[in-house]
Amino acid sequence: MGRRRKSAPRRGSLAYLPRQRAKSHIGTINHWPPIEADSPTLLGFSGYKVGMSYLYTISDKVGSPTFGQEVHTAITFIESPPMVVCGFRAYSKTVYGLKPFTEVWVRKLPKDLKRVSPFLKNIDFKASLGKMKASLDNISEFRAILLTMPHLSNVSQKKPDIFEVKIDGGTIKDQLNYLEDLLGKKIEVSDVFKAGQYVDVVAVTKGKGIQGPVKRWGVKKLHHKSRKKVRGVGTLGAWMPHYVMYTVPRAGQMGFHQRTERNKRILKIGTDGEALTPKGGFPHYGVIRKDYMIVKGSVPGPAKRLLKFRYASHPPSTSQESPPKIIPPPEI
Repeated sequence: MGRRRKSAPRRGSLAYLPRQRAKSHIGTINHWPPIEADSPTLLGFSGYKVGMSYLYTISDKVGSPTFGQEVHTAITFIESPPMVVCGFRAYSKTVYGLKPFTEVWVRKLPKDLKRVSPFLKNIDFKASLGKMKASLDNISEFRAILLTMPHLSNVSQKKPDIFEVKIDGGTIKDQLNYLEDLLGKKIEVSDVFKAGQYVDVVAVTKGKGIQGPVKRWGVKKLHHKSRKKVRGVGTLGAWMPHYVMYTVPRAGQMGFHQRTERNKRILKIGTDGEALTPKGGFPHYGVIRKDYMIVKGSVPGPAKRLLKFRYASHPPSTSQESPPKIIPPPEI
């Protein structure tokens, strides 16, 4: 008889433990990368995932074996309707981290905002803005409060989502003037990002419910004559310690986790989404009505999931300023 193997590589990665359900279907951005800009700039935007497809581009990666050649590229369509700057918030730095200092909301609230927070009409606009201008030395950063407009997309959601986006670049006074000019106005994705830029995508993955060790961790099935179980682990562990360790693959929640995918390249930003919508619309989504982005590769989440984009925190050193040349499909 041959020698029996007493060990094997572990099944599945422990990098994302605990694999629990996300608190919301909207991801949370906990870090905003600093940028080198002379003027204030918004660092993020949002969009709704439409679906995937492919196209052919001319590879512009220097040093690649396919440089200058036609390559097949997987892409993701994202519908990015305009957003409204309904307010902004100032933060002061303390020994315990950033603390909210005060906030300013637009005087005439949009009708959609009443679905989110009907109590905002009681906030004094002049008093809050005067407090900011008088205490600029105590303010370390500003964040814009953006409101999504799902009714402009093909998403059936009526209630808009609201979240903060950091402002970076220039001085604190410049940032305050910049936000004061943007207050109550609509911003488009082309005002924040440009084609060829690398961004980070923050989203919640597709939920798959409670799954067993075979599907959740990729363990091998036992022999069909195995005692008690087949789709389970061979052993729960040694006698000591007297408990099941966290490294043992067990059944539990699979999917619906928040994930951040870095360095997704924007290939194109357009305004006429109906021109690239196939006949019958995209599966599980429909027709792209207006503004859209084409991102290279895949992004987390199912169709119609809200995605958050930010400036890349670790952009590649060989990043290109202009997008690659896209080869149009042949006319049939």
